[in-house]
Amino acid sequence: MAETEDLMSASTPEAPDEVVGTKRLEEEGEIAADYLEELLDIADLDGDIDIDVEHGRAAVGIVAEGVDERALQRLVGADGSVLEALQELTRLAVQAKTGDRSRLMLDVAGYRAGRKRALTEVAKAAVETVKASGEPLALEPMNPFERKVVHDVVAGAGLASDSEGVEPSRFVVVRLA
Repeated sequence: MAETEDLMSASTPEAPDEVVGTKRLEEEGEIAADYLEELLDIADLDGDIDIDVEHGRAAVGIVAEGVDERALQRLVGADGSVLEALQELTRLAVQAKTGDRSRLMLDVAGYRAGRKRALTEVAKAAVETVKASGEPLALEPMNPFERKVVHDVVAGAGLASDSEGVEPSRFVVVRLA
């Protein structure tokens, strides 16, 4: 009987709160997409908008191919600085429509996806160094998105990490747990 109950509960649809939360995040994505489409028109840039929900956040990406992708690099800027500013403006546009603070993530031309792959390798190397030496290791300053990627990799490896310093020079320190 217990096995039957477990099987039945495994096939139960999402809880009502999860459905409402997902719908709210999808709405955030739609609002952000409208805002970004207007921006692309004003800037005379071509790009497609992808909307998704990832890790409890609305995720919006501006993608293009070939020459159009190179043109989108202007929306990324040096070290993602323009992307960070654009993400904040997009979050404010969503907040203005919904009345709620948004945590949406914006990616342009795959920049964040590429950074995530590179930072995962940096974090794995730091984990190995700390395991071998037993000593804490401070990494270079990073923005909040980058620090989160590192914290997740470090936690997944069973070590601990903390953010130290003051923006824009906050950095991650990796240490034994």
